[in-house]
Amino acid sequence: MQKIRSGTLAALFLGSISTPVLPLAAAPAGLEAIRASALTDEVAMDFTEGLTTEVGPRPAGTPQEARARDWAVAKLKGLGFSNVRAEPYTMPVWLRGHDEARVIAPFPQTLVLAALGNSASTPDKGIEGEVVYFPTLADLEAAPEGSLKGRIAFVSHAMHATQDGSSYGYFGATRRQGPSIASKKGAIAILIRSIGTDNHRQPHTGVQMWADGVKPIPAAALSVPDAEQLARIVSRGQPVRLHLTLSSKMLKDQPSGNVLAEIPGSDPKAGVVVAACHLDSWDQGTGAIDDGAGCGIVAAAALQAAKAGPLRRTIRVLMAGAEEVGGNGGRAYYDAHGKEAHAMAMESDFGADRVWRVDFKLPQGHDALARRVVAGLAPLGIGASRLPAGGGSDIEPLVKAGVPVIDLQQDGTRYFDIHHTPDDTLDKIDSAQLRQNVAAWAVALFEIANAPESLGVN
Repeated sequence: MQKIRSGTLAALFLGSISTPVLPLAAAPAGLEAIRASALTDEVAMDFTEGLTTEVGPRPAGTPQEARARDWAVAKLKGLGFSNVRAEPYTMPVWLRGHDEARVIAPFPQTLVLAALGNSASTPDKGIEGEVVYFPTLADLEAAPEGSLKGRIAFVSHAMHATQDGSSYGYFGATRRQGPSIASKKGAIAILIRSIGTDNHRQPHTGVQMWADGVKPIPAAALSVPDAEQLARIVSRGQPVRLHLTLSSKMLKDQPSGNVLAEIPGSDPKAGVVVAACHLDSWDQGTGAIDDGAGCGIVAAAALQAAKAGPLRRTIRVLMAGAEEVGGNGGRAYYDAHGKEAHAMAMESDFGADRVWRVDFKLPQGHDALARRVVAGLAPLGIGASRLPAGGGSDIEPLVKAGVPVIDLQQDGTRYFDIHHTPDDTLDKIDSAQLRQNVAAWAVALFEIANAPESLGVN
């Protein structure tokens, strides 16, 4: 997951629910059966367990990601999906090497860190420099041009947990923009405090993109305890020298790809409903919450929706590649399928904890559909907001093109304890909360797939 999430004024919400929500009794009786069946689902956990066990880490553009595509194609065919296929594309690939940092003076010790995606490599023997500490990204931005020549920038900027993950957009700027800013100031490298909310000695990696014309420099995230330790060392008032080794390399034109699978609907003119996730992961964990669980959820929910009866619209599961490094899979999908009629786009990429809120961005005049979805979700403890849905990286091109979107917002209170770390493993998934996700998705997909509304499809 690398999409920046942020709140928006309710006034921007097209199709907001301005009339009372339908009473629960008014929800179709069939939805009760869908919820009951989905709450006993085993497919989502089986999918996630199999992907993380039989494939493991799946960095974008690597042979491991290719194995994930092959595994997913076989699994989805076995589950009974139609039109299952991989759709390849190529991309540049950054590969991690050896990550190491040592304080040389005044208090020699080793620090735990992980290179950020697209980091430049140090020489094999590493580099050495004096550390310049910046409490926030704004402080780094305010540093005079050239003031960091020959030095290593260190930026703190601590992130705090929020249920909706909204703090990620603000604090994540340190990772996304910090390396380019430090390079412009003359730094030979940059260290940041991990963009995470845990206190474990495990660094959070993640991608950053170099600004145009900027010289790439070595860039890494310290684990939160190590960042706090380095800040304390700096606070003693003595010059701090650090030795840093980050070995990595870039490869051109490596194969990646998306996996698509469908449950065909009866009315091809009614448009496709896209249920998206991403297959790739970072290299440190096994990609269970980011985003193996999301792929398990959308696959299981599509099957649950189809069990309830014939569908008017086709549900297309999109398991995108290369989301973590910039959303390559979402763009490749749009390039290949953007001209097709899409009735709705949805994405699961925020872990596996329970869905607590639903957001909409629908065409004007579709309040009735929103009310039906809300009525079906209410027994699962899910409430409606007046904020507009925004989607995620894998459906972003579709959303920008005007395709309607519904977000089933998951509880992200602990998500950034685990996100992009070695701790992203299967044991972090709560099976009961995972099934609640499946139930919510199944209800929403069933209602959307069978909605009589046009949803903007001509």
